[in-house]
Amino acid sequence: MTETTTGGGGASADLERTNMGLVLLTVLVATIGGFLFGYDSGVINGTVDGLRLAFNSEDIGTGFNVASMLLGCAVGAAFAGRAADIWGRRAMMILAAIFFIVSAWGSGIATSSTEFVIYRMLGGLAVGAASVMAPAYISEIAPAHMRGRLTTIQQIAIISGLFFSFLANYLLAKTAGGSTEPLWFGFTTWRWMFWMELIPAVVFFFALFLIPESPRFRVIKGQHEKAAEVLGRLFGPKAAALKVAEIQQSLAADHKPRLSDLIDRKTGGVRMIVWAGIGLAVFQQLVGINIVFYYGAVLWQSVGLSESDALLINVLSGALSIAAVIAGLLVIDRMGRKPMLLMGSVGMAITLGLIAYAFSTGAFMAEGTQIAAGTVLDNGTVYEASTVLTSSFLDLTPEMALLALVAANVYVMFFNFSWGPVMWVMLGEMFPNQIRGSGLAVSGFAQWIANFGITLSFPILAAEIGLTATYGFYAASALGSVFFVLVLVHETRGKELEQMTG
Repeated sequence: MTETTTGGGGASADLERTNMGLVLLTVLVATIGGFLFGYDSGVINGTVDGLRLAFNSEDIGTGFNVASMLLGCAVGAAFAGRAADIWGRRAMMILAAIFFIVSAWGSGIATSSTEFVIYRMLGGLAVGAASVMAPAYISEIAPAHMRGRLTTIQQIAIISGLFFSFLANYLLAKTAGGSTEPLWFGFTTWRWMFWMELIPAVVFFFALFLIPESPRFRVIKGQHEKAAEVLGRLFGPKAAALKVAEIQQSLAADHKPRLSDLIDRKTGGVRMIVWAGIGLAVFQQLVGINIVFYYGAVLWQSVGLSESDALLINVLSGALSIAAVIAGLLVIDRMGRKPMLLMGSVGMAITLGLIAYAFSTGAFMAEGTQIAAGTVLDNGTVYEASTVLTSSFLDLTPEMALLALVAANVYVMFFNFSWGPVMWVMLGEMFPNQIRGSGLAVSGFAQWIANFGITLSFPILAAEIGLTATYGFYAASALGSVFFVLVLVHETRGKELEQMTG
């Protein structure tokens, strides 16, 4: 064991002797769910063309195929928090692992849009549950002085999942010659992109049996001896007894957690801290980050890049994202949550504005357009013979294409330094024990509904109002998040979970 001290802690803080080996094991296992969250979210990026061809879908159909998982995510997030208060945090993660396995296999064998949507929604249930359970579980296991850094590992896992899904998509498509080409055993490449997820999903399922249930859940269920046993293994026997007492005191001992606790008894309205959680969750999506995650390959092909180059750019974005999250991990417990959110909001507003400006300089070339022989486009393409375009794209000069590409990657870095990890950290720790499960459920539901709306609307908005206006909306949302953080978000750095009020 290694002795630690904590800042701003409860009565047991000075007695803590943290077993870092066990803490890290539990955190790393829990964050495999985050890895699957990222992989399941990112794998769709390389399969859009395959889905469009296999299921003969247009813009709105393609948008629904991509976004269908998010409906499952909303339901999974909404029910996981409350279900975890009944059956346990680890039990819900085990159920999520089973759904990940079924979804990964089924998405690859689907023969129709309906079948595909059903399997993706099962995966969405898993992602939604993992998205709220992993940060809650980690925050309930981790010592207060390290909670921000340890919970941020969840975001590293999410981005790592995205990165490896992008990398797998790129390598599989390169091996086969395209995402719609056959690969092994005669199955098309986009199907193998889904099946690759089976490996981490199976590992997650079995690894969950190696970690303990949350001690705070044990206290909620009246299992004080089991809670003390887990806390003793984590922090030593002296701290365990005091921590059990602290948790008991914080649970408003007159009743067990319930959904009605989200209502302020004095005003009769929803608690302000719940509105803050919902706002954090919704703004994280309104800035458009998942458009890069889900439609990145399509976006870069729309400005003239090949499928292979577009998938390679996704890999680059994933690597930069990991670097940004690691940077955030190193400073979150020193800088604090609120300053990081503000820095990210300003950075995203600027970079999204630059993307919108770059796109505003281009001319849209619609599918079916007749190009005369000898035409030279702004991007440098020369048509030596008369040509009819087989796909739409935005004709940008090389300078503007480079500006859009650089700004997009800097934007991704700002997000993954700030709103990416910090939102999940704050949702896992900002709610009092009494409403943590329900608060996470409501906030997670709002996050995934916003994600669904943004994802479903992107191909429609891009076609109807153009990329400039669409990215202008995301930039305006990033600017709006500055004022939201200034007014409603309160710092949680260094506080014990038992000290949270609202």
